[in-house]
Amino acid sequence: MPERILITGAAGGIGTLMRPRLRRAGRTLRLLDVVPPEPAAPDEDVEVVEGSVTDPDAMLRACRDVDAVLHLGGHSRETGWAETLSVNIDGTRTVLEAARLAGVPRVILASSNHVVGFRPAAEAPAADSSPRPDTYYGVSKAAMEALGSLYHSRFGMDVLCVRIGSCFEKVHDERGLGLWLSPDDAARLFEACLNHPSPGYRVLWGVSDNTRRPVPLTEAAELGYVSRDDSEIFAAEVTPDSDHPLLGGPFTTTPLGEPN
Repeated sequence: MPERILITGAAGGIGTLMRPRLRRAGRTLRLLDVVPPEPAAPDEDVEVVEGSVTDPDAMLRACRDVDAVLHLGGHSRETGWAETLSVNIDGTRTVLEAARLAGVPRVILASSNHVVGFRPAAEAPAADSSPRPDTYYGVSKAAMEALGSLYHSRFGMDVLCVRIGSCFEKVHDERGLGLWLSPDDAARLFEACLNHPSPGYRVLWGVSDNTRRPVPLTEAAELGYVSRDDSEIFAAEVTPDSDHPLLGGPFTTTPLGEPN
């Protein structure tokens, strides 16, 4: 089990959800964000680093003596191209380069379903299918996966790219009934990524075993991931929306560069 894990974007949505769920005896969570995370609880073993994934010096300090990096930092929604390029693409390269220089053996990258948003939902695209991004955000996650592949092939680093569906406490729309990743399942999946003995470079879907799941869990299961949750518990609360044949749904028609 990794003893010290750096979580970038630790004060963000998924970072906040993962912090209590990745807590383990004998494990230190090093939390990095531009916004200070919540103060540590009495029984928490955390280290706080205030800084940006775009700052090479801050990232190198954050990566020292770390066993693994869980890279959640960056813009999590569609935004302008300049910001997407700076934070999501160049920021990912900065994280990977800092990890390489610090000798970190494993990095988990939070990719997204938006990498393949223009693939038909009925196609059930494999996790390692080639990119068909639906937004600038999707392009940035495709670049993230490519950078991860480069750093594995060049430097032997274990890199796992998790194409997350939607990770929230509850499902908010009909599309989410297929792509939901429960916070508890997200922690189970990240633990599988952290503890597999020698994963190499992998791309895998990050979703729960939902009744309406449109993508396979084959690659994640190979790492030892077992989902225990199903979005169907929220089905009665979700308002039906228009049936969309593409995996990205309405994101395929969202104006590029505009927040969604």
